[in-house]
Amino acid sequence: MADSLVQTASEHGPEDPGRRDFINILATTATVGAVVAVAWPLIDQMNPAADTLALSSLEYDISKVALGQEVTISWRKQPVFIRHRTPKEIAAAVADDHAPMKDPATDASRTKPGHEQWLIVLASCTHLGCIPSFGQGEYGGWLCPCHGSVYDTSARIRKGPAPKNLYLLPYTFLTDTKVKLG
Repeated sequence: MADSLVQTASEHGPEDPGRRDFINILATTATVGAVVAVAWPLIDQMNPAADTLALSSLEYDISKVALGQEVTISWRKQPVFIRHRTPKEIAAAVADDHAPMKDPATDASRTKPGHEQWLIVLASCTHLGCIPSFGQGEYGGWLCPCHGSVYDTSARIRKGPAPKNLYLLPYTFLTDTKVKLG
C-alpha cells in the first residue's frame, strides 16, 4: 500500500511551493480583510456621537461679566463658575499662596498668565458635588452649604471636608473678551 501512495505522488509530480505560498498569502489576506470588515463598525460605534462632540467645547463672551461679578454657565451638563476677580481678591489669593492647605496650589497655577483677573472652575464641591455660594466663606471665596467646605478667592479648599480644590477645566482665551471652554 505504501508503494502505491509513493507511486501516485510521483505520477502527479512534486507540488509547486510558490503556488502553495501564494494560496496561503491570499487566504491570510482575505481572512484579515474579513475580520477588519466585521470589526470596524463595532469599533466605530464607540466614538462619541455628533451631539456629544458639539458639547465638548463652548465659547463664552466674558465682556458681559463685570468686575467683582460671577456667572454660572453650563458646560458638558456641568455648572462652571466664571469669576471676574477684583484686585483685592487677587491680592488676598496671592498672599495666601504659602498658607497651609489640604490641596496646595498657587494662585498663578489656577489662572492663565495675563488673565489673572479671570478664574474659571467647575462649580461642584469636591466633597459631594454641591454648588458652593460665593462671598459667604471666611476667606472671601465660596462656601458649600451642604457640609461647610470653605474655598478662598482662588477656589482652593481651606476648611471643611472637601479633599480637593474646585477643579480647573481646560480653557483658552481666544481674544481679551472671548474664552473657549474645552
